[in-house]
Amino acid sequence: MMFDWRAGTSNHCIGVAVGMLLTTQLSTAYTLDMSSTDSMKRVASSMTQDMMSFYNGHQPGGIPGLLPPPYYWWEAGALMGALVDYWYYTGDTTWNSITEEGLLFQAGPNHDYMPLNQTMTEGNDDQGFWAMASMSAAEYNFPNPPADKPQWLALTQAVFNTQAARWDEQECGGGLRWQIFTWNNGFDYKNSISQACFFNIGARLARYTGNQTYADWADKTWTWMEASGLLDKKTYYVYDGSHTNNCSEITPYQWTYNAGAFLLGAAAMYNYTTGPTQARWRTRIDGLLNGTRVFFAGPKNNIMSEVACEPVNLCDLDQQSFKAYLSRWMAATIKWAPWTYNRIKPLLASSATAAASTCTGGDNGRMCGLKWTDHGKHDGSIGVGQQMAAMEIVLANMIQHVPDPLTNSTGGTSAGDPAAGGSDVGRTDPFTIIEYPPPTPADRTGACVCTILILLGLVFGCIFVLSDENKVASPPKRLSRWHWAVMPRGGRGLRRMNVGNLVKGKHPNHSDSDGSLMYEKDDVMVKTHYVVPIEKIGRKTSSINITPRRHHQYHHQRARSGQPDALKYWNHDGTNAGQIHPPHSELQSEPSVLQPQKQNSGMIRKSTSLQKKAMQNRVVHWKEKGSNQYT
Repeated sequence: MMFDWRAGTSNHCIGVAVGMLLTTQLSTAYTLDMSSTDSMKRVASSMTQDMMSFYNGHQPGGIPGLLPPPYYWWEAGALMGALVDYWYYTGDTTWNSITEEGLLFQAGPNHDYMPLNQTMTEGNDDQGFWAMASMSAAEYNFPNPPADKPQWLALTQAVFNTQAARWDEQECGGGLRWQIFTWNNGFDYKNSISQACFFNIGARLARYTGNQTYADWADKTWTWMEASGLLDKKTYYVYDGSHTNNCSEITPYQWTYNAGAFLLGAAAMYNYTTGPTQARWRTRIDGLLNGTRVFFAGPKNNIMSEVACEPVNLCDLDQQSFKAYLSRWMAATIKWAPWTYNRIKPLLASSATAAASTCTGGDNGRMCGLKWTDHGKHDGSIGVGQQMAAMEIVLANMIQHVPDPLTNSTGGTSAGDPAAGGSDVGRTDPFTIIEYPPPTPADRTGACVCTILILLGLVFGCIFVLSDENKVASPPKRLSRWHWAVMPRGGRGLRRMNVGNLVKGKHPNHSDSDGSLMYEKDDVMVKTHYVVPIEKIGRKTSSINITPRRHHQYHHQRARSGQPDALKYWNHDGTNAGQIHPPHSELQSEPSVLQPQKQNSGMIRKSTSLQKKAMQNRVVHWKEKGSNQYT
């Protein structure tokens, strides 16, 4: 057969072309047109779908509002905020029911985002992220919950009330601690993100409700941040935090979400205030924008980067999501501080283009990476944070196409409750969350019955333990022996008692008709006698542990001689008096093992005629079947 090289070449070329086309499609999963809202919505929709592939709270067996491990509770709150943003920018209601369900399910019994399954570990910043999500729902007029459910504005007010009551003047002159509960690691740390969340919520509540009290708290928080040194007055850098035992020692890390939360809060305060106060907030906004430039890298320093960890590939699970929040809050700042548009929008556009270019990972070929500065290259990292950040930066570029956030006087419909948060709003004890009803007479009766049953069980259990199976000793005598063995030397007494008693349970391979104990293994029979009354332990030796080569069901201490099947003698003071090894068919190749490790005078007899005397001298014998020789 003649080979048609032209057909072969043609098929080869077609295969190469198809392969190149597929490769091109996978490596350029998103074609993002920054001038087209339809393009941005389409890309954001796919990114959101991929982000929600990690979420199972709406599925059977899942918990609404929670991400699966290893993601923490706070990031689930941030994800709910991202879904509110997605609806706000796109009008797509696909995820609305999941968003509402999650925000309500995690609200907790007092409707303050302190659910019972999280209060032992949650911090002030964790609680704050959920409140910022509910605040966005109120400002954007996200569909309100049913009337019998907590409302978005009231949820935010409840969180604010609980945190305002935790303001700590005793350490460092003010501020919120990172952790709510004293036993959690970080209770002695005052971090900027806890202050930023509180400031952000207070400023936005002031704007939405017109209540000056919220604005006063926001101003107080800003003042404390400057006084503590966590917010540099000159550079407007926001540092991570400080410990209460040395408030002046600042942890100098800078994170995108700290700067972003303060930026949006300052914009809300600018929008709320007037006159000289408003001018002061404008200066602060400009200063914060100058400070955020540290987070933009790349050839033109216009691509967002988590500079504290990203360049050295050390961002942890939390930090992988931080850019999502700076993206979200920089865009939202434009609505309340319009002059910032020309400074912010170009940074959002270049970062969105770079972020979309990294979305070539995962099995679907479109999962986004963390390092947007690696333009067109996926860095190998995949997760909720990466997807959320890419989605938020794309959405942020539509900020000029969405309506302004509302207030209760401009069309906002979310119902509030200034006293929300329960009677103990500043609680630091999780057990005060549940208001237990007073005990009824039936409760008291039931408690008494349970107590009596437990005590009876304890008494009968002690009688059973102290009873001799062979009726050799009465329970009082057994109690006397136990008291003698246990009391003199505490732990050692217990050890000697356990050694002396050896095994009291029956086993199919055991016979105790003659008062001895038999353990048969292969061609070796181990025979022990209770030759030492427990109350007389210690004159020459206590009884002996028996540890056969293979495991058996009796729990004895293995002799630590480095050789198997050792017999171990104990002196009265608990010290080791010596070890010997029994004969065993498996050990014939190890003659040295058969030799006694230590010959204690008057304790080892080799004549069967002396067996009785040996018994009197408190000796334990190993006897090989069919032999009269004792080792």
